[in-house]
Formats: sequence, C-alpha cells, structure tokens
Amino acid sequence: QAVMGVQVVVSLLAASVMQKMAPHCSFARWLLCNGSLYRYKHPSDEELCALAGKQRPKAKRDRRMNGVMDDKPLSVPRDIDLRLDTSPITAVDALVLRYFLEYQWFVDFAIYSTAVYVFTEGYYCLVDPQKEMNIGVLWCLLTVVFSVKVFFMVMRHYFRSEEGGERSVCLTFAFFFLLLAMVALVIQEEYLEFGLEPGLAGVSSNLESILKQRGWEWTLPLAKLAFKLGLVALCSFLGACLTFPGLRLAQTHLDALRMAADKPLTQVLLHLSFLAPVLVVVMWIKPISRDFLLHAPMGKQTVQIMSDSAYNTTRLWTIVGLCLLRLAVTRHHLQAYLGLAERWVEQMRKEAGRIAVLEIQRKVRTRELGWERGSGHGHRPPADPHCPQITRIYCYVSVVSLQYLGPIILTLHCTLLLKTLGHHSWGLYPEPPPLPPAATAAPPRPGSEDREDVRAAVEQITGILGGIFTPLFFRGFFAFLTWWVAACQVVTSLFGLYFHQYLAAS
Repeated sequence: QAVMGVQVVVSLLAASVMQKMAPHCSFARWLLCNGSLYRYKHPSDEELCALAGKQRPKAKRDRRMNGVMDDKPLSVPRDIDLRLDTSPITAVDALVLRYFLEYQWFVDFAIYSTAVYVFTEGYYCLVDPQKEMNIGVLWCLLTVVFSVKVFFMVMRHYFRSEEGGERSVCLTFAFFFLLLAMVALVIQEEYLEFGLEPGLAGVSSNLESILKQRGWEWTLPLAKLAFKLGLVALCSFLGACLTFPGLRLAQTHLDALRMAADKPLTQVLLHLSFLAPVLVVVMWIKPISRDFLLHAPMGKQTVQIMSDSAYNTTRLWTIVGLCLLRLAVTRHHLQAYLGLAERWVEQMRKEAGRIAVLEIQRKVRTRELGWERGSGHGHRPPADPHCPQITRIYCYVSVVSLQYLGPIILTLHCTLLLKTLGHHSWGLYPEPPPLPPAATAAPPRPGSEDREDVRAAVEQITGILGGIFTPLFFRGFFAFLTWWVAACQVVTSLFGLYFHQYLAAS
C-alpha cells in the first residue's frame, strides 16, 4: 500500500496529463500568447525610404545591370517620423522565440508541481498517512533543481558573448556574493534567525554517534567544513545566476511605472511586487521582525502580538502571497520589456544626423541583449548563429519571462519545502512537534529471503538518514536558501535601479 498509494497514482496522473495536454493547454503559452501582450514590428527598407522621401531601393541585380556598383549602406535621417506597427503575440509567433520550449516546459512543470503539492498537503491533513513518503516534496525538489538549471542555461548564454561584458559582470557578482555568503553565515542567530547552526549541531551530534561505531569520528570536522564550503559555493553560484534577472527586473520595473503613469493602483502593485524580496529579507532579521511582534513595546510594557508558531505560519503565507502578487504583474513587466523598441525610436528622433537602415533594424536585437550605448559593454551585438542578423525584440521575450518567473518559482518552492520538511504549519491544523528523533544504527534484521534482506537494508538506511537530516536541519537549510534568493534579488535589483537611472543614462 505504501508503494502504490494514492500519492503515487496522483503523481503519475499529473505527469501524464502534463505530457498529453502541453500541446493543447499550457499556462506558459497562455501567459505570452493570450493576446494581452503586443510586439513591435521592425520597419522594412521600403517603409524607411518612403518616410525619408527616397525611392525604393533597387535589388543588387538591377543595380549591376545599370552599371551601378555602389555598396554604400542605405541610410535615412534620424529625425524621421517613424512609427512602429504593433501586433499581438500569438501561438504562431511563439514558434520563433528563443528558448520557448524550455520556458514552456519549466513553467508548466512548476504549475503541476504546485498542484501535486497542494493535493498532498490536503491528503496528509485528512488522512495523515504514516508510512507513505510525501510525493509533493519530491516534485518541489525537482522544481528547485530545474530552476537552477534554467538559471545556468541563461547565464551560459551570456558567457558566450564575444565582447565579454556580461561574463565580467557575472564573475564580479559571483565573487561579491561569495563574500556576502560568508558574512551571512557568521552572523549570530540573534540577528539572522535561520536556525542553521542548531540544525547543524543536531546533525553533527547524530552523525558523531554513528561514526564512532565505525571509528570514523575524525571525519566529522571535515564533513562540517565541506558542508559550509559547499553552501558558500552554492550561494555564490546562485548569486551569479540571479544577477541578470535582477538587472532586468529593475529595467522593466522602471519602464512599467512609466507605462502606468495614469494608473495609481497599478503603480502601487508594481512597487509592492518590487519590494517583495526586501520584505522577505526583513522577516528573517530577528530584532525587527520576530522580537518586535512577540515583544511589541507598549509604553513601559511589552505585549505579545503572536506566538512563535503563529509567526512562522504568517511568514509562510506572506511569502506565498508576495509570490502570487509578483505573478499577477507579470504582464506589465513583459510589456515594458517589449516597449524597448518604441523607446529607442523616440530617443533616435531626438538626435541629429543620419543612421543606416540596417542599424535601425539591428537595434532591436542590440537593445534586447543589453548592448546599449553607454552600458559599458561595447556597441556591437554578440554573434548568435541561431538568430538572423535582423530580428525583432520579441525573439527573446521567453528568456525575459524565464528571468522574471524563475526567481518567483524558486522562492515559492523553497518556501513549500521549508514548510513540509521543517514541520511547520499552514495554520489550518496544529503544528507538529519540532523535536527530531535521535539517530540509531538499527542492527540488520535476520531473514532468509533476499526480499527481506533488501527491505531490512532499506529500512536501516532510511532510519539512519532520517536521524541525521532532521526537521530542525531542514528548517535551517531551506530558511537560509529562501532568504538568500531574496537577498540576491534585493542586491541585484537595487544595483539595476542605480545602473539604469544613472550609469546607462550617462
């Protein structure tokens, strides 16, 4: 019953539905192709010549027959009255989007993963099975792994650029986040209440009793050092991966605010969604969050507003709500990104002189990749064998969608893992006791059959691992991971605001 339980059936059903329904019903495709997002079309040579008062350019064959061999590039005045045509993004347009299939699969998998997790939470609340493994945890772990994989895929695209500007930015922020992670790990629990040190102390205590039985107690300090070094390396890698998503978020946030200048409610939602990582970071700073709510000053006395468990529950629900808020304003950020083409045309009309037609059409791609004048990366777009030289800005809208949705999905599923593996509660039913069981090395069970031997070995290994990696450890680890993802977004997005408002403008 534990092997083929209800959870396994629902998990297999979700995987089958995701595979069969992806070509017909996809949330990721609907998010881009529901008709609410519109793209700007690049002007043709004929349209630009008509605006400049020139004749239609002849083909090379006609010029060769007339004895004209001038290969001078076609140019037009910069102050021409150029108006870009718009068109809603449809499912047919999505076929040419870069990394669209990866975007669609990842976002749809995250949706199904969340649905399976919600089902397992309800199943455990109603039935409370003791011998079944929580399948929702497995789906959430896979989502976290796939999120890191997607971040690495996008960062690898930046590393392939010829000029090397993006590569230098990633390496610089990786080193900065390496130092920041080491600082965060040495701060005492009275200030940053991850619970990582108590969790590691419990793991070390349980692991020591196991290693002493085998005479390997000398490896315990090495294991603790290796874990700390591995965690710092992971933090540095995540920081480098979240660098350009943060810079992009700052740019789309500023543009979205300009587009919603006459909509105060939309501006409030945009500001709240942008400040969401800041609130997540603050909720783990103990003096201004937990201590303030548990011991609120009321004159000369202190009043306890909520209990420890209530604060943990409130923090979980707050993070989930902030993730949903950022998901709700996705369209505004994506449309702000697509409006980069129109903004560049408006800037071009304010300049004097002439510009090549090919440069106007190429600027769409140049602006998309961040190779803007004044950005410090040079002025030549990186070569890309997968896209034509003249392309449109919406070619990379799926990459921008990954950069925007990836941190949201990663934060949400780290929070779900923190709740389940850390034995927290949603407040709908009592919180389980956080005391972890002690690790005991169970002796091998006698059995004559191979099946019983395998079962005994599995039970022994499961018991040992369950005693080592306790809920207290998972509380500290996933609390730190959730806080770190939010901290990286805060640092990169604030730097992005400074960059796009001051450095890029100069």
